[in-house]
Amino acid sequence: MKKISLVLLVMACFLITGCGRSSESDVLSDLDKKVNNSKGYVMTAALEVLNNDDIYNYEVETAYKKDDYYKITLTNTSNNHEQIILKNDDGVYVQTHESTQQKNNSLRLYPRKV
Repeated sequence: MKKISLVLLVMACFLITGCGRSSESDVLSDLDKKVNNSKGYVMTAALEVLNNDDIYNYEVETAYKKDDYYKITLTNTSNNHEQIILKNDDGVYVQTHESTQQKNNSLRLYPRKV
């Protein structure tokens, strides 16, 4: 019985150590291939900005489409102020609230050619 359990333990060790461990360079090269061959992606993240003693937290959503089209949405988590940066064939646009003090939350586009 001890011999069987020892053989099973050795086989389990071989299976665990030998089954498809990828090196860091393999993973990075696979990721690079996937990113270069993709038509677009959507990414979400949390951003923390330290300005003097103030800390601002943002939720960031980035959408990218091939041919360098992108949309970046920044949302301040404390006051829900949202800013959108959009790049298309016509240029780069920044969409933001006219004033954070206004109650109607009206939006204005500011075109900026790059």
